[in-house]
Amino acid sequence: MLLLQLSAAYGPAECCLAVAKALARLQHEAIEIQVEIDILEQEQSKHGLHSVLLALNGELERSLAKQWMGTIQWICPSPYRPKHKRKNWFIGAACYETITQHQSDEIIFDTMRASGAGGQHINKTESAVRATHLASGISVKIQTARSQHTNKKLAVLLLQHKLAQQKQQLYAKHKAERHHHHHQIARGNPKRIFIGQDFKPL
Repeated sequence: MLLLQLSAAYGPAECCLAVAKALARLQHEAIEIQVEIDILEQEQSKHGLHSVLLALNGELERSLAKQWMGTIQWICPSPYRPKHKRKNWFIGAACYETITQHQSDEIIFDTMRASGAGGQHINKTESAVRATHLASGISVKIQTARSQHTNKKLAVLLLQHKLAQQKQQLYAKHKAERHHHHHQIARGNPKRIFIGQDFKPL
């Protein structure tokens, strides 16, 4: 699954309309190649969409995203300002990796003798537990309790906490990237060009 954002950035009403038209075109193309699209977030405007964040899911999700990533140009006289000389409107498309939810069965456990203070018992039994989350590589060691079973439970809790922190950091990073994307739409070298009110590919 991938995230794809279409954005008008700080463009005028015509750019917001272009985002809405691009969304409809993208949904049409996704149906043709059996890629599912879900709208996660959208910022409405009076004449269309300031931005929309989509989740793409399917075997050809990356291929579809690659076709859209970059600057999108729409060539059309303004439907709102008939006497306006400008006919080129630009929006942007950016792709982001999804934040996956990890499951507890992706954890492997290693046991070992606990180290440090604790008397004879702590050095003679393999009560300490190292838990490693396979997908992320995050590893924690717990030797708080004398029971190996209890230490496993504590290790899972600590891993879940660290994974939640990682997910929150990644979400914040994605949010910052998406916000930054609003400032980075280039008016040149478009990845795709569409023309007319029916938004036909050129």
